[in-house]
Amino acid sequence: MSKRHPVDQPLGVPEAALGEGSPIPLVRLPTSEAVIARFADDLLAEYRRARAAGREKVVFIVPVGPVGQFDLLARRVNAEGESLRDLVVVNMDEYLAPDGREWIPESDPLSFRRHMRAHFYDLLDPALAPPPAQRLFPDPRASDGVPRALAEWGGVDVCFGGIGITGHVAFNDPPEPGEPVGLAEFRRLPTRVVRLARETIVINAVTAARGNLDRIPPLAITVGMREVLEARKVRIYMNREWQCAIVRKILHGPVTERVPASLLQEHGDARLTIAEAVARLPEPALR
Repeated sequence: MSKRHPVDQPLGVPEAALGEGSPIPLVRLPTSEAVIARFADDLLAEYRRARAAGREKVVFIVPVGPVGQFDLLARRVNAEGESLRDLVVVNMDEYLAPDGREWIPESDPLSFRRHMRAHFYDLLDPALAPPPAQRLFPDPRASDGVPRALAEWGGVDVCFGGIGITGHVAFNDPPEPGEPVGLAEFRRLPTRVVRLARETIVINAVTAARGNLDRIPPLAITVGMREVLEARKVRIYMNREWQCAIVRKILHGPVTERVPASLLQEHGDARLTIAEAVARLPEPALR
């Protein structure tokens, strides 16, 4: 019988024991590339599963990061002639202009709208692609648009995602020190405009802007924890070495607003898929 590790010592969970006793099932794959390939496979498999179960429209919440899965999915869909006309794609988030009222322009290399167009929609055979009306982004001018659309489509079949260094799902960063948001309130946070945590800006600058902190927009629009947690299934993919610490807090730490993805411990059908590099102990080493 597996045992839970002490919640006050999650960072010390050995590599071989990672996931043991956690409420969240863990899948470990050898490489980052294998994680991305599994992500693409899961997108198509969950779409087929929902259609076979009688869903008229299949609703996914999806991230941009990690990257690569949509290119693979588009190639496979085209090769197999699989129609995605019944797929509703709701992207988790998008960066905003400095006034917080508009998306950053799609011409910006950081635009998630640009990424989805270039790495998914434009790659698909138009006859197989989801119709434009079924491609949604949360909008700062109408933040209730996504929740209303989800209700109209009958809820979210699967919320796919990655994890930020703060443990965020979408851009639901933890409350700032002194911010009066408890766990119950955090669970209910809706789609909204947010100011990114400093840690999120730093790691996004490292991964997407060659360390240029000034290049990462501080504001974004994001689906809320409410939309994530209300999804029938949640599937998370982690393939970056800097996720070694946060994955342990998510799997083995307490459920807390300080680690947003730890709330997935309470979800009835959540799963994490990680690369082996993410399982390593988060021990320091000067290089």
